[in-house]
Amino acid sequence: MCPGFSLEKKRNISGNFSTINHRKRETMDTLTITFPSGKTENLPFGTRIQQAVENEFTGYDLPVIGVKINNALASLSTRLQMNAAVKPVTIADTEGAVMYRRSLCYLLTMAASKLFPGERLTVGHSLGHGYFYQFDCEPSPPIEKIKALESEMRRIVSENLPIQRRLLPYEEALNYFEENNQPDTALSLRNRNEGAIATYACGDFLDLAHEPLAPSTGMLDVFEVMPYQEGFLLRYPPQKSPRHMVPFQDRPILYSIYREYNNWGKILHVNCVGELNALAAGNKIKNFIQIAETLHNKKIAEIADRICEYKENLKIVLIAGPSSSGKTTFAKKLSTQLRVVGREPVAISLDDYFVPREETPLDENGEYNFEALEAIDVNLLNQHLLELLDGKEIEVPSFDFKSGSRSFTGKKKLRLPERSILILEGIHGLNEKLTPRIPKNQKYKIYVSALTQLNIDDHTRISTTDNRIIRRMVRDYQFRGRNAVSTLNGWPSVKRGEGKYIFPFQDTADSAFNSALDYELSVLKVFADPLLKSVKPHHEEYSEAVRLLSFLDNFYPIPSDLIPRQSILREFIGGSYFKY
Repeated sequence: MCPGFSLEKKRNISGNFSTINHRKRETMDTLTITFPSGKTENLPFGTRIQQAVENEFTGYDLPVIGVKINNALASLSTRLQMNAAVKPVTIADTEGAVMYRRSLCYLLTMAASKLFPGERLTVGHSLGHGYFYQFDCEPSPPIEKIKALESEMRRIVSENLPIQRRLLPYEEALNYFEENNQPDTALSLRNRNEGAIATYACGDFLDLAHEPLAPSTGMLDVFEVMPYQEGFLLRYPPQKSPRHMVPFQDRPILYSIYREYNNWGKILHVNCVGELNALAAGNKIKNFIQIAETLHNKKIAEIADRICEYKENLKIVLIAGPSSSGKTTFAKKLSTQLRVVGREPVAISLDDYFVPREETPLDENGEYNFEALEAIDVNLLNQHLLELLDGKEIEVPSFDFKSGSRSFTGKKKLRLPERSILILEGIHGLNEKLTPRIPKNQKYKIYVSALTQLNIDDHTRISTTDNRIIRRMVRDYQFRGRNAVSTLNGWPSVKRGEGKYIFPFQDTADSAFNSALDYELSVLKVFADPLLKSVKPHHEEYSEAVRLLSFLDNFYPIPSDLIPRQSILREFIGGSYFKY
C-alpha cells in the first residue's frame, strides 16, 4: 500500500478518475450545434449535416443546397467534427447559386461519362447564364448527341441520387482519373502530394472535390443544354430567379475573345494549370511569360492600327471594362502604340468630371452611388469635348475626392495638338449616354476584359470573376490601404455595378482586348495568400477567403521579378514602368 493513502481514499480517487474519463468521452462524442434562431442541439460526433438540419431548415421557400459551418461553406453531406454555428445556404444566395452551377457541371460530366465513356469533355468560359463545352475529338457535336446528354441528365435528376464527399488514397485517385480519360485532372494530381484526395462520388462516378456540391441530383432540375458555335452550352437559371430559366442572350464579343485566346493556348501547349505548373517547376517559365506579354503587345498594336484605319474622322477612343480588368494600363500601352503610327494621344480622366458630392445619386441603401452615370457631369464633359475637337482650349476641372468638391484652379488647361486623339477610360465608356453630343463616326469603343482560357482541369474552369477579385485584392492592399476583408466585403456591390453599367454595353464595342495572362495567378498567389489568411472564421467573408485560398493552392508560385515592367500585371503588384 502506498504510504499516506488508505484503501478507501484510493477507491474514491479511482472513482473520480473514472467519472472524469466518462465525462470526457461524453464531451468528445457529442457536439453542440447552434442554429440562426439561437436554438442549440447536441448531436453525435460524425453526424451528417443534412441529418442535423433536416428539421430546422424546413420552412424556406427555396431549397437549402448547402450550409455555412462557422462561416465556412460546406456540403450537406459533410460530417460534423466540432461544435458549430450552422447557417443555411439557399440556391438564391450567392454561394448557393455558385454551388448549384458547379453541381450542374458535375451532373453534365457524369452524364457524358455514362453515354460517351471514351470521349473527353472540356469546359470553357461562361456565356449568357451558361458554360461553353466541347468534346475534344468532335468540335461540332450533332444535335442528337446534345439532346441525348440533356435527356441523360434529367434521368439522373429523376433518380435523386446522393452526391457524397469521399476521400481516396492518392494512388487510387490518380489511377481512377488516368483510366477514365481525364488527363488534365491526373496531371493536376501529379503536382500535388496529399495522402488523401477529396472527391465527390455519385454511384460509380467520381470527380475531384474543388468546391462543395449539392447533396443529391434531385435538386438540379432547372437547366438547359443547347448547341452553340463549335460546341454547346450548359445553361443555368439566374440567381434572382433560381427556379426559372431566362431566354438566351448571345455575347459574340466574349466568344470571339475566348476563341482567340484558346487558340493561343493550344499554340503554347498550356491549357490547364497542370501544364503551367510543369513550366513553373522547370526552367521554361521565363520564356512563356515573354511570349504571353508579346501576344498582349501584338494585340494592342493591332487595335492601334485598326483605330487609324477604321474611321477617317475618328477623334475619341472610349475604353471600358469591369473592375480590375487592366483598363488603365491598357490605355497607357495603347497610347504608346498610337504614337508609333503617328497619332498624338491625349488622356482625359472621367474622375475629374464627377458632380459635387451633394449632387451624387444614392443607391438602394441610401449610400453614394459613384458608379451611376448620373455621378458624372455629362453636360460639362460633352461641352469640353466639343470645344477641344473644335480646336479651342479648355480648363479641365479638379475633383477632390476627400471633400467631394470640384474646382477650377487655372492649372489644368488643355488644347489638342495636331494629329491628336482623345483617350477616355472609365466604366461608362461604351454607353452612348456618356457622349451623346459626339457623332458616332468620331468614336471608337474598346471593351477590356480578363477572360482566361486556362482551366484547373477538363471539368473545372477558372472564373473571370475570381481572376479579377484576386487582382483587386492585391492592388487594394498594395496601393489603397485596404485589407482583404474590405475588398471581399465590397465586391458584391462592385459586381452589381458591373451588371448594370458595363456588361449590357459590351457588344457595342468596336474592338475587344483580353487582359488576362495565363501565368498571372501563379504570381498573384504569392501576394494574395497572406492577405486571404488574415480573414478569420469570425468574419462573414471567411467562406470566400477559404474558397479562394483553396483555388490558389492549385498553382505553383512564380516570382514577380520575372514580370516585365510594362506588363498589365504590374498595375496590381507594383513596380510598373507607367505612373498611375
